[in-house]
Amino acid sequence: METYLRTERVTLRPFGADDADLLIELDSDPAVMRYLSGGEPTAPELVRERDLPSIRAGYDRWAGRFGLFAAHEAGDGAFLGWFCLRPEREGPLDEVELGYRLRRAAWGRGYATEVSTALVDKAFTDLGVRVVWGATMALNRPSQRVMEKVGMTVTEPLPTPDDMLAVEGADLGGYRYEITRERWARRAAEDRGDVI
Repeated sequence: METYLRTERVTLRPFGADDADLLIELDSDPAVMRYLSGGEPTAPELVRERDLPSIRAGYDRWAGRFGLFAAHEAGDGAFLGWFCLRPEREGPLDEVELGYRLRRAAWGRGYATEVSTALVDKAFTDLGVRVVWGATMALNRPSQRVMEKVGMTVTEPLPTPDDMLAVEGADLGGYRYEITRERWARRAAEDRGDVI
């Protein structure tokens, strides 16, 4: 299995052509989809015909440097969900989105913070990224806490996209979080105890 990133407890790898069932199972949990579709599952045919091909095309588009990656527990190989680190389709390569979607069984175990921290580090040390950003709904405090733990801060409020207006909390909108390379470097220096 090709590895994109390895942390102490998690391995990230590209999704394969036969991995649709992993995504279908993840997107069928109403709790996982709460802030994305109001709990509605993604139709299996959309995962097979639209989502998985798009994910796999991203690996070619960005030469394997960026994308959406399957997350597996390092010990037993259990599928945990996915993480993404990728530019917008026509966006600059030095401004990338950090995102994640985890199975309910993986919630509250620190995986999101562990892997997000490693992805932010990789973005700034290996990939020439200038800004890492993420977006979340105002009601989604667990996702906001993860972004805050990795040093991201709110840069602007976001309106709710039209396709999410029926989702709980849509009237409250959301937030864009960011961390710049400079802020990440300052934070890393402070963590090491360097004089700034």
